[in-house]
Amino acid sequence: MSDHYYTANPASAHDERRVALTALGNALVFTTDAGVFSRDGLDKGTEALLNALPVPMEGRVLDLGCGWGPVGVALGKRYPALEIVMTDINLRAAELARRNLTANGVKAQVVQGDGFAAVEGSFDAILTNPPIRAGKAVIYALFREARERLNSGGALYIVIRKQQGAPSALKFLREVYGEAEVIDRSGGFHVICARDGLKT
Repeated sequence: MSDHYYTANPASAHDERRVALTALGNALVFTTDAGVFSRDGLDKGTEALLNALPVPMEGRVLDLGCGWGPVGVALGKRYPALEIVMTDINLRAAELARRNLTANGVKAQVVQGDGFAAVEGSFDAILTNPPIRAGKAVIYALFREARERLNSGGALYIVIRKQQGAPSALKFLREVYGEAEVIDRSGGFHVICARDGLKT
């Protein structure tokens, strides 16, 4: 059976590639590999997520499901003062993220683990292009746990295709967080921001 990008330890033969791209106004270089998400470059959903984020980003940020690191690296390059934590279940992806941080002169912490398992503390923003193929139960559990990891005033930002469940995800996030809205639509992708409007 072939690896999924959310496989913890991919068995795929290595096939590293070099990817150059521009994100948040900076030219960046990355190494990608077989067995990781979007190995050929920045996918349209992640690009939409990055471009929809508030300006500037501040505080402590979690890149949840970081893959080979485009979100965390791009944010760290644009906003060097950010405290960034990056996590992925995929060991190969986490190792690539570390290498790509170094290659672009960006400082961040990378931890490998399933969801929030290896992540400590709370955040001002949590960003994710969720692993849709893992199933609704998996990604909705991540959305629910993210609420408990947000600082007061913090927000969860997700990107999801309309046909892969953006409307139902928005409904779920409004139920869990109290406040959620679509902040950008691009190429069939919806970027949703959820904030905790239930705490008093």
